[in-house]
Order: sequence, then C-alpha cells, then structure tokens
Amino acid sequence: MTLALALAIIVHPVRAEPVEALAFSPSPYLTLGATGAGAAATAVSSARVAIGAWARWGAFADAAPRRCYAVAQPLRADGTPDRRGGFASVAAARGGVRTLHLRLSRPRSPAALLTLDIDDRRFALVGDTVSARAPDAATDRAIVAAMRGARIMTISTLDRAGRTMTDSYALAGAATAIDAAALACARG
Repeated sequence: MTLALALAIIVHPVRAEPVEALAFSPSPYLTLGATGAGAAATAVSSARVAIGAWARWGAFADAAPRRCYAVAQPLRADGTPDRRGGFASVAAARGGVRTLHLRLSRPRSPAALLTLDIDDRRFALVGDTVSARAPDAATDRAIVAAMRGARIMTISTLDRAGRTMTDSYALAGAATAIDAAALACARG
C-alpha cells in the first residue's frame, strides 16, 4: 500500500473522518498536502509506512535507514494548522531513546534564545536559524515526559526582524503517536 493510499484511509480514532493534521510538510521527511477530497500524500521514501494518527499527531516508520517518529504541525491562534512548514517530531529509536526536533515556521535571529514551554515547564533549546532541539539527552527525556501529560507546547524566539515568534502544538494524541512510533521501531 502506498503512503497516499494509507493516509487516505486513516481516520481519527474517535471520529470517522479524514485526519487533517496529516496535511503538512515536515520536509525532508515527508511531503503532504490537503485536497478538497481530504488528505493526500507523497512519500519522499517509497518505504515509508503510516502507522496511524491520533488527534493532531501522526506516527510514521521508514524502512531504510530504520527510523520511526511521531510528528505534528503547529497551530495558528484560531486553532487551524499553520502550513508554513514548521513541525515538531519525536524520533523513536531502539533502546527507548526519544529525540525531539522542531522545525520553525520561519527563520529566527541567530542571536535569539530558543525556549520551549510545556504547560508550566520551561526548557532552553539549541539550534540553528530554522530548527531547534534539546541540548542533551537528559533534556530530551524531560521534554518527552512533560509532553505526555500536557495540553500544549510552545516554542518561542525572535525572528530576524527582532519580533517575537511562537509555534504552538496541541499535545492531544502526542503520547500515543510517540508510543506507536517506538513500538514500530522495537518490532524492527
């Protein structure tokens, strides 16, 4: 089954309707786009498998190299998906390792700090002008643990013009998508 077909038949686990959250483009991993008929997809890798979708999070697996991940796109203030190219992903590797990667919706100032807020917890991140990640494995573990019980995650920084910019992610479904990705990689 192709990824396009797989995504066309993926439905929300509670409501039987297409999952619009999967209509985004977390480049370079996946290219997705929404059509009037629902979500359609084109995989960068022909060996990519859609594991499932939960609320605004999807889980995917690549065969070679073997990698599994949960991914979501940020939300606009009105709750609709922000389709400017930003995404959050949590890669799941064998041995229980979870790694957070964020692609910003627009470039940031190279001198600006990156801060991730998950409900009432705050984490300092590192990265370049278009992406962010935890500075170490301990922070990755703390972030993924915080994501499990939280409602929203927001990365804040300054753009190149010095204006505050934020990307916010609804976390409903994140824990299940992360666990599904981890289980898929554990199965080999």
